[in-house]
Amino acid sequence: MLWGIEYNKNKMKTPKQLERYFKGAANHWRIAILCAVEKNDGIAVEDITNELGGNFKTISQHTRSLVQAGLLNKKYRGRQVAHSLSPYGKSFLRFMRTF
Repeated sequence: MLWGIEYNKNKMKTPKQLERYFKGAANHWRIAILCAVEKNDGIAVEDITNELGGNFKTISQHTRSLVQAGLLNKKYRGRQVAHSLSPYGKSFLRFMRTF
C-alpha cells in the first residue's frame, strides 16, 4: 500500500512501476523511436537512425534506455539487433495517442 491506495497487480501498476515507463519514454527521440518501431517491427538501430535522421550513437543509447524501461524488445539477428514493441510499449503508445 502506498499513499493509502492498495494496488492490485492485475489492474494497476504501482507508482514506482509507472515511473519506470514514463521515465523510459521521457524524451522526444524515444517517442520517435517507439513510433518508428511500431511502423517497422524488427527494425535495426541503423534503420531507425536513417528513418529519424539522427545520430547513430544517440539513437542507440535511447534505444537501450527503452529496452531497459521495458518498452522495447530486442532480438539478435547475426550482427544486427531487431527491435519490436513490448506489450507495455504498445500500451504506452496507445496512451500517448489519447493526448
